Amino acid sequence: MQGLGRYLAAALAARFASEGMGMAVVLLALQRTGSAAHGAFVLTAWLAPHVLAAPLAGAAAARSRRPRLFQVGALAGFTTAVAALAVLLGRAPTPVVLVVAVLGGSCGPMVTGGLSSLVAGLVPAGPARDRAYGWDASTYNGAAVTAPAAVSLVAAFGSAGPAMGLLAASGAVAAALAATLPYGKPDPGPGQGAPRAGLGAGLAALWRVRELRAVTSATTLAFVGIGALTTTSVLLATTLGSPGGGGVLMTAFALGALTGSLTLGRITAVPPGRLARWAMAATGVALTAAAFAPSVALTAAAFAAAGVCDGPLLTATLRIRSEFAPDGVRTQVFTLGAGLKVTAASTGAALVGLAAAAPPWILVLAIAALQLAAALLHTLVTARGPARGPVPEAAAAPAATGQSAGSATTAAGPRTPGAP
Repeated sequence: MQGLGRYLAAALAARFASEGMGMAVVLLALQRTGSAAHGAFVLTAWLAPHVLAAPLAGAAAARSRRPRLFQVGALAGFTTAVAALAVLLGRAPTPVVLVVAVLGGSCGPMVTGGLSSLVAGLVPAGPARDRAYGWDASTYNGAAVTAPAAVSLVAAFGSAGPAMGLLAASGAVAAALAATLPYGKPDPGPGQGAPRAGLGAGLAALWRVRELRAVTSATTLAFVGIGALTTTSVLLATTLGSPGGGGVLMTAFALGALTGSLTLGRITAVPPGRLARWAMAATGVALTAAAFAPSVALTAAAFAAAGVCDGPLLTATLRIRSEFAPDGVRTQVFTLGAGLKVTAASTGAALVGLAAAAPPWILVLAIAALQLAAALLHTLVTARGPARGPVPEAAAAPAATGQSAGSATTAAGPRTPGAP
């Protein structure tokens, strides 16, 4: 378990920077240009390349003979882009700002799935690694709780510029800590006893390994709903007589998720697949209760319960990816899985925008139904045939050999913050 504490500190710092970007970019654009829409365009440019870059980042990390340099370089690129946007947004020509956002967003997969893939090299397999993934999941939830609050607080007492600077400083801390971590030897390259994993090897593993296919398809479906939850919470709180209560509901959900990852997420006696199904089903039940709650206070309690149930899902997902991903494409599996979930969340946010005229309680019920459907989908996929271990790297790599970078990236799809 050498270096786990430093890893968790690096992961929390990196994800703090990532989680704060959504609010900071919009606030800064509004302050300097008077248009929140301008911030939305920049944020889209920041998010869009995450999934497109995921297979490239995962393959490059797996092939790198100097993994420390690659990981630290990705975090440094991410940090530099945040700092550059803090200076350029609203001041430089829009095309320049968008290019910087795209470049920074391209480093995003290494902040989420890329970092999580390092845990397997820091902690030996077994209950200790399962618990480590529980702690890793808590860094996502902890960042989701603290980053927006910190950005809002700094912006309220100063301006959005220093808030962006805070995120850049956090990214710099993450890069510095990542440089001190122990890194395992890179996967053997061609002619060194293992086939070279191509850009499509991660996608092949996600499809061929039943456990990976089950958790990826189910969590992707679930996150269509989770992505719609923020906007829906604002609409729901407004109908309950509290226009500003949407933030309270989402804070309750985030705090619940942090609690769930630190408690239920650390249960190692339950198989991760079963834990994932229970988490999605229970989240759906709690959100169903939230749809019929008569006050903001009771709705917040239901949102908190939903968060507690959702918290273990990320831990279970990380455990499944680590256990069943072929060694040579583990980073690809982590980055692609995270990217697909964020893409789904982006889709959900867009869909709820189109359906915003519907009664909010119906939207909450629809989100709950997606969680229940995801649990059912996971059950159906895992029920097909006997359980199997990870596909050998040799089996995964050839499937990717004939795929071009274009075909691999096209299958992956855009992304949003906070979802690994």
